[in-house]
Amino acid sequence: MERRKFIAIAATGAAWPLMARAQQNATSAKNSRIGVLWHASNADEEKIYLDVLTKSFSDLGYVEGKNIEFLHRFPAEQPERFRTFARELAEDKVDAIVAVTGLGAKEAKQATSTIPIVFVIVSDPVGGGLVESLARPGGNATGLSLMSIDLSGKRLALLKEAVPNLSRVALLVDPTDPFTQRAVKANQAAAETLGISLWPATVSTPDDIEPAFSKIAQDRADGVILGAGSMLFNERARIGSSALAHRLPALSFVAEMVPHGLLLSYGQDFPDFFRRAAADVDKILRGAKPADIPVEQPTRFKLAISLKTANALGLTVPPSLLATADELIE
Repeated sequence: MERRKFIAIAATGAAWPLMARAQQNATSAKNSRIGVLWHASNADEEKIYLDVLTKSFSDLGYVEGKNIEFLHRFPAEQPERFRTFARELAEDKVDAIVAVTGLGAKEAKQATSTIPIVFVIVSDPVGGGLVESLARPGGNATGLSLMSIDLSGKRLALLKEAVPNLSRVALLVDPTDPFTQRAVKANQAAAETLGISLWPATVSTPDDIEPAFSKIAQDRADGVILGAGSMLFNERARIGSSALAHRLPALSFVAEMVPHGLLLSYGQDFPDFFRRAAADVDKILRGAKPADIPVEQPTRFKLAISLKTANALGLTVPPSLLATADELIE
């Protein structure tokens, strides 16, 4: 037998008792009801991460319709709908709420002080008042913390390495996102260190995207960095299309945006964040208290590069950068 096949079979055999035990433990529990407060307008727009989340629960032994029920809510980026859905889930007395964004977590926290909340994509859970500290959350919420702002200098340096003679960069931001001002300051400080001129370009709605890129091109920018904000992620196809149309190399901190026309990304592994969020909910369903579950910070960062976009822009990505990439899109 080939060594690789033997190892695969052996690994499967070793894992089987653990998988069986997880299945037995989960299915022996009561039927759990999990509210999920997303940010887009429907399941199709959330499909990338919705599929990861539901599979993660399945891997832990939960079977939808048998021992778990998901109450998905899609607020379509509207603050009042976040508030309404958070209150609905609290009134439904779900066993836990998964709040995907900071706004969702904030509204869930205001809607209930007793139902456990697990947040997924939040830049500053302490500063945002969701937890007392990362090590000891102290209330009914826990989850995962981003380091997107802390990586501003690293991302800008990567863009400079990928784009020859980079000297002028626009930072595309959503002014309604609560962390926009911090992101602008961090990126401007990083740009000054690297000798780059950087300025913010605001987009408040999807219809602002194309005019913003047109203005950025007129201002003779050499590249674009995308700031935080769930609206920008939702509009990744439109952003990528506009970046390519104006021949602007663009960088994000979300790898799932790169295939739509961006040049590269550097940041957290977001699918892994959803897997870890499911694991936190599992702990809570088994009796753990959110107050005692430390907020997790990223343990690894992912560099994704689109060779297809590089070719379209007439760029040659340096071999040194290609050698460090976690994902190459051709």
